[in-house]
Amino acid sequence: MQMLTLLIVDDEDLARSRLRELLGDIANACPTRVLCEAGDGLAALDWLQSAAELPDALLTDIHMPRMNGLELATHLGKLQKPPAVIFTTAYDNHAVQAFELHAVDYLLKPVRVQRLLAALERVRQEPGEGEETSRKLVSLQQQVSGGRRYLPCHERGRLLLVPLVEVLYFRADLKYVIARTQEREYVLDETIAGLEAEFPGSFIRLHRASLVARRALAGLERAREDNDAYGYALFRQVPDKLPISRRQWATARALVFAGGDAPRDTRSGGD
Repeated sequence: MQMLTLLIVDDEDLARSRLRELLGDIANACPTRVLCEAGDGLAALDWLQSAAELPDALLTDIHMPRMNGLELATHLGKLQKPPAVIFTTAYDNHAVQAFELHAVDYLLKPVRVQRLLAALERVRQEPGEGEETSRKLVSLQQQVSGGRRYLPCHERGRLLLVPLVEVLYFRADLKYVIARTQEREYVLDETIAGLEAEFPGSFIRLHRASLVARRALAGLERAREDNDAYGYALFRQVPDKLPISRRQWATARALVFAGGDAPRDTRSGGD
């Protein structure tokens, strides 16, 4: 019988130990080998990117610090060979039911030995859905915990995670989106419309091709003979300027002058 390789992800030592014990109990019916254990999603992704051998499946908790199991699953779909995902959770709610409908298995804690065996047999019989499952989980992550905290960027064969709190703005660039932080730019396989829908409280659309972080907007500048922009957004951390459409100019002004810092408003002529 083919041996399944696993990665266990849980922030509780006792929960990881119990899973190891259960895996030992079912070793004759379903042999497995645990390649690694991780305490949260970030640690799991870090290990996966340097691992000499990738696991067939993950047993991952949902509620964890830094990065939860839902967000971890969304990033797994971006890997070249994504493992199957089995969620372990103490919460029996509508999100868990949704995972079942989307063919992502789950185990309620305390995990029962027969339920674990059935989940692993499903992994053996059904290949993971990879990117398709990742897209579904992005939506579920938003419903359960307010959206992703990290955005994936593929660069030189590696998966980089861009912290959402560091993004100053998103700018459309052909088929991709550029995420700008204070340090650099990242190319994301996202859409402006999708990001706007996912993070309405953090970013605002000031132009058809860009989203601006509300906290990063420092001032405004009126455009001079620019048919594409009525004005420009100015930022605290970088010298960049992004176009603002005529329709969104009043919204941008209200946002700037509602902030706690003294804004810059450089205008040509009256307003």
